Order: sequence, then structure tokens, then C-alpha cells
Amino acid sequence: MRFWRTPLDQDRFHRPHGRVLVIVERCKGCGFCVEYCPLDVLRISERFNKKGYHYPEVAQAGVCVDCNLCEIICPEFAIYSENVSAEEDAGAPAGRQEGAGAGGEQGGER
Repeated sequence: MRFWRTPLDQDRFHRPHGRVLVIVERCKGCGFCVEYCPLDVLRISERFNKKGYHYPEVAQAGVCVDCNLCEIICPEFAIYSENVSAEEDAGAPAGRQEGAGAGGEQGGER
């Protein structure tokens, strides 16, 4: 989120960072998560899952603030975000797509 001005106490507060995870084979391509993401972190993928739907993918890694709106709005429970620290955020690949391989759904479900 960009501010038109900088808060005076910005250095005292920590902005949370999140990592968006998608269970690809569970997604039905409704696009709610993409439409309602307040920071436009997601976009619809060009690829298809096994059901023939375009699933969401991370468009802007490192921008997610772990608001969980995508998780709340998803009717198929196919997407979630997890909170990461600043150190983890710098070294880990953001937006890991789960279930994209031939094995179908992989761990990480809640």
C-alpha cells in the first residue's frame, strides 16, 4: 500500500507480511480472491488445473499483508495465506502453488 504521505511513527510499527498459498486442484476459478484482494497480489493464471479451470497465482510477491481476505472469501477453501517474518520473506519463494504436480493436492491444508 502506498501512502501519499509518510506517518511520523512509521518506524515504531511492524507491517505484517504474508505468503499466499493456492491448492490448485481444489480451485474452481471463480476469481473472487483476485477481484477482492485489496493490494492486487493475485491474478488469474494462463494455465489450467485438472478440472479445467484457470486458478489464481501470485502476481506481486512480497506485497501481501496477510489480511486473509482471499481465505475468507474463497467458496472452495482453495487459497490461504500464512504470516511470515521479514527474514523468511526475503529468502523463501512467495506464492508457492500447491497441487500443481501430478500428485494432486499436497500438504499444507488447514
